Amino acid sequence: MSSATDVSEAKVPMWNDPRVRAIVSQTILVIVLIWAGWSIVDNTIHNLEQRKIASGFGFLGTTAGFGINQTLVDYNEASSYGTAFIVGLLNTLLLAFIGCILATFLGFLMGVMRLSRNWLIAKIATVYVEVMRNIPLLLQILVWYALLLETVPDKRGAFTLIPGLMDINKTGIWMPQPIPEPGFWMTALAFLIGIAAAVYTAKWAKKRQEDTGEQFPVMAATAGWVIGFPAIVFLITGMPLMIEWPVFVETGPMLRRGYQQGEGMVLNPEFVAMLIALVTYTAGFIAEIVRAGIQAVSHGQTEAAGALGLRRGAILRLVVIPQALRVIIPPLTSQYLNLTKNSSLAVAIAYMDLVAVGGIILNQTGQAIEIIGLWMLIYLTISLLTSAFMNWYNAKMALVER
Repeated sequence: MSSATDVSEAKVPMWNDPRVRAIVSQTILVIVLIWAGWSIVDNTIHNLEQRKIASGFGFLGTTAGFGINQTLVDYNEASSYGTAFIVGLLNTLLLAFIGCILATFLGFLMGVMRLSRNWLIAKIATVYVEVMRNIPLLLQILVWYALLLETVPDKRGAFTLIPGLMDINKTGIWMPQPIPEPGFWMTALAFLIGIAAAVYTAKWAKKRQEDTGEQFPVMAATAGWVIGFPAIVFLITGMPLMIEWPVFVETGPMLRRGYQQGEGMVLNPEFVAMLIALVTYTAGFIAEIVRAGIQAVSHGQTEAAGALGLRRGAILRLVVIPQALRVIIPPLTSQYLNLTKNSSLAVAIAYMDLVAVGGIILNQTGQAIEIIGLWMLIYLTISLLTSAFMNWYNAKMALVER
């Protein structure tokens, strides 16, 4: 008995103790990583000093000296590199935001069409998905850009897309530009209040229906809050909004000068081509996600809804889609992230996005490390914010256990 106790109480050599070996190995790894990181930083600083390139972000305050053909904020050649970088970031955000919305609508449409009982509609959707998903995005961007420039009139002419509202030629899509006047902030505030009131009304109507079984016209109430209330405020405040119309100048019956820059609003052909390519390409993947999500819903749910007398459209809208969203949202988030990052391919057709503007700044200043670091940080931030929002929405849509 004593011998067994002696054996169990015998000390294990330090080099055989798993805990000691784990601590030593992790300590060595941390030291190696710190040494490697310091070596990289030290060599980088040394190489920059040899090439007489100043490190840091002081160059962002220097005059840019180049123009940008699409700006959402005031910018000219006398503006700084920092302002130019902001302009490129805003162009990227605009393209990604509109692209995600349009790709979602088109993808949902094609996903539902693929499950249609109509043979022709289902085959059209299938062909669309297979073609768009299997052609490289960069090639699609170049094709759409070439088609846009070759099929529309030159700058001396225009093709009408929407009579009186939207025309297109090689310089872009021309449309009226709304210009807010003093007092318009009240209408904008009324719109935000209307959205908040509509959300509160929807929650109240849901609770009321659960308690009493009585339905409330939520759609009509939402329209009243979001559209009617701001419209009333807009009229009361004297309609503080001016519409600037594009001006098309003709100097004679056979000679046209075309639309005048600075009048109205124009969407550059590069932006239009990028938007079409990103939307059509991403929608092909979203369509498959939607189709898989709908098919993941038990067929018994559809049969039960049909037994209650609901029509196919109502079954899809009220029964199938709400349950399918729990399957659709996670992979849909990945497609939003892909679309945002794929927008960096805009440099191929000279759309002045974050990468294109940063590339010009890099070539002029030689601050490669700083520019690439800003690219990485900005795209990482956009991706994390998008993921956080979609994860929050996914949690809201999750099935609540009782």
